[in-house]
Amino acid sequence: MSQKTEQLNELIAIIRDGQRFYEHAHDEINDEQLKALCRDMARAKHQIIQALSVKVAANHEQPTDSGTLVGKLRQAYADARATLASDEESTYLAQLEEAEDRILEAFEDAMETAQPDVQALLAVEMPKVRACHQRMRELSNG
Repeated sequence: MSQKTEQLNELIAIIRDGQRFYEHAHDEINDEQLKALCRDMARAKHQIIQALSVKVAANHEQPTDSGTLVGKLRQAYADARATLASDEESTYLAQLEEAEDRILEAFEDAMETAQPDVQALLAVEMPKVRACHQRMRELSNG
């Protein structure tokens, strides 16, 4: 596997963690506005995953279809905290904001080290990543 594919697959896995976490939170929370937010955010993650997967496939390699261990652990941690908390929604929101922080940081790190063609792709997807991050930050602080 090339370094380029490895880097893209790492990003795909981290974003997939976020997508799955939003889908999971959607099923766990009751507030309809938050459910809609989780659907929107999961859809945005799916679109970014698709864009990165096309680039991996264009390199004649296989895009990853899994997430990361860290992502699974974060989801389990959020579930445990939500079970113990009096306000499940705020617990999930805090963990989802951390997931957004992780995705943004991974994108920024990749932008610094990626080859020019990957940097160009990441630059196209970065506004979506930043918009999702900002949306969760505003919701958590609002």
